[in-house]
Amino acid sequence: MAGGGFSDAGTLKRAHLYQYKITRFFIFSCVVGALGGSLFGYDLGVSGGVTSMDDFLIEFFPKVYEKKHAHLEETDYCKYDDQILTLFTSSLYFAALVSTFGASSVTKNKGRKISIIAGSISFFIGAILNAAAKNISMLIIGRILLGVGIGFGNQAVPLYLSEMAPAKVRGAVNQLFQLTTCLGILVANLVNYGTEKLHPWGWRLSLGLATVPAIMMFIGGCLCTETPNSLVEQGRLQEGRTVLEKVRGTPNVDAEFDDLIEASREAKSVKNPFKNLLLRKNRPQIIIGALAIPAFQQLTGNNSILFYAPVIFQTLGFGSGASLYSSVITSGALVLATLISMALVDRFGRRAFFLEAGVEMIICMVAMAVVLSVEFGKGKELSYGVSIFLVIVIFVFVLGYGRSWGPLGWLVPSELFPLEIRSAAQSVVVCVNMMFTALVAQFFLVSLCHLRYGIFLLFAAFIVLMTCFVFFLLPETKQVPIEEIYLLFQNHWFWKRVVVVGPSSPSV
Repeated sequence: MAGGGFSDAGTLKRAHLYQYKITRFFIFSCVVGALGGSLFGYDLGVSGGVTSMDDFLIEFFPKVYEKKHAHLEETDYCKYDDQILTLFTSSLYFAALVSTFGASSVTKNKGRKISIIAGSISFFIGAILNAAAKNISMLIIGRILLGVGIGFGNQAVPLYLSEMAPAKVRGAVNQLFQLTTCLGILVANLVNYGTEKLHPWGWRLSLGLATVPAIMMFIGGCLCTETPNSLVEQGRLQEGRTVLEKVRGTPNVDAEFDDLIEASREAKSVKNPFKNLLLRKNRPQIIIGALAIPAFQQLTGNNSILFYAPVIFQTLGFGSGASLYSSVITSGALVLATLISMALVDRFGRRAFFLEAGVEMIICMVAMAVVLSVEFGKGKELSYGVSIFLVIVIFVFVLGYGRSWGPLGWLVPSELFPLEIRSAAQSVVVCVNMMFTALVAQFFLVSLCHLRYGIFLLFAAFIVLMTCFVFFLLPETKQVPIEEIYLLFQNHWFWKRVVVVGPSSPSV
């Protein structure tokens, strides 16, 4: 198989000796820990709606408001191209990519739990500032604090979930982060629909309600326990053993605990984890998990589809409710797809979902480009039949993304790295993800204006590239214990040439 490696956890070191039960304590810890995704999701959902509200635009971006209402009947690719407003949106992601490096130190030295709590506090303060904003400066400062909160949350939550979960269900558990993110988007869209009718302060309520997921995350962070991996890493061995027994529901955890101690011993020998990211033995994980996957996740074009949906629904005749209908349908598709992925990813594996959804998404993007090249633009409305077809294509595309690059874009990087560099590597993951999120948010509209339907062909080409990357270079991590993932690369058809094993081999 092109993917190489193996997926049978029983062939790896002590993995066949691991024991666990699904306990109430484990379920509670993971559900509470996953609340961090709701911060990210609510902001993703609420910001797009608020920036389209007339009351918000009149107060902070009057030129955008004038441009919007001067072209109400226009069906043109350049209709919504404005860099000032997109900079307001993307500033959060730039703040997140910078803050994640500070979050790495906190996550490694103080624990995953502390980072979750710190992220919730920063997000809460940012939401208050945004809701009370009197000028653009307050908005930007609030967005920066929101970005810091997301940087901490996205750094800690995927690690927390991966480390708490037994290997056989790690995929489903980790995707709780994606599920709460999608639910956050859905709730935010519903909130925007209601607050848009509250003039002139409805947008303030939308932004202010971001404090709710922040409070939930704070309370959850206080109530949940630290991961056994982090406790052992901090030298709190007995406490780590106690938590491991509690979260696994059995005292028979000797094999797994011994692996944690061994991993911790290696971690303590590392003085500079960021420098160790560049060691030869870690290069496959860095290339796949910290660089390629988080960048590819944003280059799927999912954000462009979510942006473009309201235009198509308006053509269908939904009128003023177009944004709500399109947002609810796409958000609902994301939630449904995530549930499908959670149920099946540990049975069929990560590669299978990446590959089959990749083909599906390529077909959808090409179909979008072909139809728009023929039917859209120059002030001509789409016909009812063509619009129905495009709505179906959008739904199918979002279903594909929602069960592959959406959740797996966070799951796979969180499980690839050894303990000694895990926090540092997760910082790079979040940084690259936020960087490409910001770039896509900032430049999609101008790209749409200049490339027209060609932007969807460009995204299709990216998906072809990333699907080939997965097929040839990503080993299957299904049901492999997180502390033994590195063995996959030593047995992979390509990466074994990169990873040098043995004390006499060069390390850099």
